[in-house]
Amino acid sequence: MLSHALLNAFKTKSPALGAWLTLPGTFHARTVAQASPHLSWIVVDCEHGMIPLVPSASESVSALQNARPANSNGGGLTTIVRIPATGVTASSSWQIKHALDGGAHGVLVPLVSTAEKAKEVVSDCRFPPLGRRGFGSPFTHGMWGVSAADYLKAANDTILVMVQIENKEAVENVSEIAAVDGIASVACASGRLIQRAVTDWNFQDVLFIGPYDLSISLGYPTPNPDPHPDVEQVIQKILHAAHAKNKKCAIFCTSGEQAALRVKEGFDMINVTSDTGAMSEAISKHVSAALNKA
Repeated sequence: MLSHALLNAFKTKSPALGAWLTLPGTFHARTVAQASPHLSWIVVDCEHGMIPLVPSASESVSALQNARPANSNGGGLTTIVRIPATGVTASSSWQIKHALDGGAHGVLVPLVSTAEKAKEVVSDCRFPPLGRRGFGSPFTHGMWGVSAADYLKAANDTILVMVQIENKEAVENVSEIAAVDGIASVACASGRLIQRAVTDWNFQDVLFIGPYDLSISLGYPTPNPDPHPDVEQVIQKILHAAHAKNKKCAIFCTSGEQAALRVKEGFDMINVTSDTGAMSEAISKHVSAALNKA
């Protein structure tokens, strides 16, 4: 079975720390990937970031995976592409195809508000007979370092599929979305879509909370830097609900301090920072230090 760092972390029940990549470029991606050996996963953001889905996302994925390749202990850095699908009725099929054929270990799909849309996403991410994903890219299996036959055999069990729940309708339908065969909720509740019938290990689904979109959808200001107390209550309810159903729970943070608190609270998958956020913060810190010493 193919593997990568995020899958390994889930199987060992270890907190999985990650980062957000919002800028294109091979060397930029490699720098982020090599910034810390403790990063389990990186999201290549083609929705709100400046990374075009084609072909830049695949180039970033390749750079990330080559910077932190798989090793003898299992898989290397997990790469997830957030596709730009931005309409409630927009088709995400072709975007998912490009992201996965480009070698990504998983996709993050925005604005999934109904169980019907969730079923469509599942189908787009699975090869037949479990879905309708097409097979034929001459590059994908090489990105994973395996033969085409081995990739086809293992992809349905190994690909991470995440759907974002980030508006009122999605929150109201979250139970129905999570109940879809092969799905879990992601980013404002987010998760991996998996066909349990074909898995030979006990992977648990994931709820991925996005505090910014969650706050806006509930009528509150965005975190500054922490969520409004009322939103925090909702976050804790999602965490407890996820664990009560034996699911993993993830959350987006903007600093190591926030992430450390979320680890203590029991979150399983935590974003620590973004490339632009960390870069801006570091420059500001060093300039301030220089001025104080002047």
